Amino acid sequence: MSIDELLLNGEEKMEKAINALKKEYAGIRTGRANPLILDKVVVDYYGVPTPLRQISQVSVQDGQTLVISPYDKSILKEIEKAMIKAELGITPNSDGMVIRLTFPPLTQDRRKEISKEVKKIGEEAKVAVRNIRRDMTDDLKKIEKSDNLPEDTVKDTQDEIQKLTDKYIKIVDESAAEKEKEVMTV
Repeated sequence: MSIDELLLNGEEKMEKAINALKKEYAGIRTGRANPLILDKVVVDYYGVPTPLRQISQVSVQDGQTLVISPYDKSILKEIEKAMIKAELGITPNSDGMVIRLTFPPLTQDRRKEISKEVKKIGEEAKVAVRNIRRDMTDDLKKIEKSDNLPEDTVKDTQDEIQKLTDKYIKIVDESAAEKEKEVMTV
């Protein structure tokens, strides 16, 4: 493994940590209707587990209501079961044609709880990024021993690793602040 491969590999892993963070944040209810909350709903479609958004059209009716309109109306009951099983925290209402999910406005206490959860998820993402930094530093030490790298190269690479880590920690902080602001906005 070369130093370039080490840095590229590390950056790729940090990028994946950020993507996981954003996916986690997308699933957090903020009191506004967000179709991304349905990403974890998997429907048994004729024996095949299928993501809900592949077998139905999802639209935001007003700021508080999602309307799920299945392409095949015969699977309405299956979709309802899958939504209840996914534990979204919202009860689906079906009228035989579409399913409506109405997001109740959040109380101030609930917003504070969610805000704490957002911070916790952000901290976990930072830990993941720091663990990647640690692994990169360990790999650098192995490369240093096997290739007899000059001290300057090792020092420069450590600086690069730190810059990379700082960049991704900043992205985590920004994402967390943005999500927290979204949660606290009434």
